Amino acid sequence: MPDLGNSRRKLKIAIGAMLAADLVAVAVLFSPLVGSADSRKLQLNLLRAELTRKTHEVEPLRGMDTKIVLAKKQIGGFYQERFAAQDSDLLNELGKLAAANGVRMQQAKYKEEDSAISGVVPVEIQGSFSGDYLQLVRFINALERSKLFFAVDGVDLAGESTGPVKLEITMHSYLRLGA
Repeated sequence: MPDLGNSRRKLKIAIGAMLAADLVAVAVLFSPLVGSADSRKLQLNLLRAELTRKTHEVEPLRGMDTKIVLAKKQIGGFYQERFAAQDSDLLNELGKLAAANGVRMQQAKYKEEDSAISGVVPVEIQGSFSGDYLQLVRFINALERSKLFFAVDGVDLAGESTGPVKLEITMHSYLRLGA
């Protein structure tokens, strides 16, 4: 027959250890180290507010992998549609816009610049145009609305009291590489 006295002694030791652990837990719960129930509730509310704030901060980052793929497609489409493949395309577009608005293109020259952006080459364009003031205004508006990307940097107007107004314009555009 098994020794019940030995088993009973081991059971008493285990129960005593559990009671001691319970007493330590109760002492910690009510001690000033943990704080009062109100301070714990306040701390819990502060932590919940911080969690909510941080969740809102990272919300725009959700789905970033798909956003990056979509942005790359959109950039490629923008380059394809809005940047010329050859420098002659830029000058052809300027000539078309000038003719469509009744402006004479006297001179246009371009200079390719060093590229800081991969996939495109910046081009500085300087042009001389002449026409009525209203025609030149329409020409500049047409430049801004053109399918090709033109960023007007500077405009100089000169003219007499009679006759055409002369327009000196400095602008930038871009050529796409590998087109």
